[in-house]
Amino acid sequence: MPMIRECIVTTQNDEGRVHIAPLGLIEDGEGWVIAPFRPSTTLDNLRATPFAVASFTDDVLVFAGCLTGNKDWPTRPAEHIPGAVLDGALAHFELAVEHVEEDELRPRFHCRIVHEGNHAPFKGFNRAQAAVIETAILASRLKMLSREKVETELAYHQIAVEKTAGPREREAWRILVEKIEDYYKHAPAGA
Repeated sequence: MPMIRECIVTTQNDEGRVHIAPLGLIEDGEGWVIAPFRPSTTLDNLRATPFAVASFTDDVLVFAGCLTGNKDWPTRPAEHIPGAVLDGALAHFELAVEHVEEDELRPRFHCRIVHEGNHAPFKGFNRAQAAVIETAILASRLKMLSREKVETELAYHQIAVEKTAGPREREAWRILVEKIEDYYKHAPAGA
């Protein structure tokens, strides 16, 4: 199995408008694959402007915020490609799409690293941060997963949040749990 690195990916449409989304980059030799689900703004933007920036952050509130509608996070221009780096990123990759492997569900954009920037040391995730990232992934796939699986995973992740979370992790957890609860309040019976 290839390694997957969770990060914040920024892309731009043909007018230069930045879109921010949490995604897992898939290791591909010396490069990385971005595999957005259809339909998505990330997919549309990669087709219009075949570049992306992967920003690596330990601020899990950005992951949670993006999944709950807050996509207005500060960025700065990338150095070598048309794109934007997340302010506060510990490191980033500037990526250029080399080729696309089409797929009905998730086209795979194979990218090479054009530039790599390191901005601050990464001191590791605490358990709550890891739990929030896993919960963000669950929240992004509610239509694909059984309610029982989601609730079992939430109960497990809640233990880590209760034991090790700081204020940003608690806020990220809260908004993700609210998103999940809201989904099930409005989901058809049996979802």
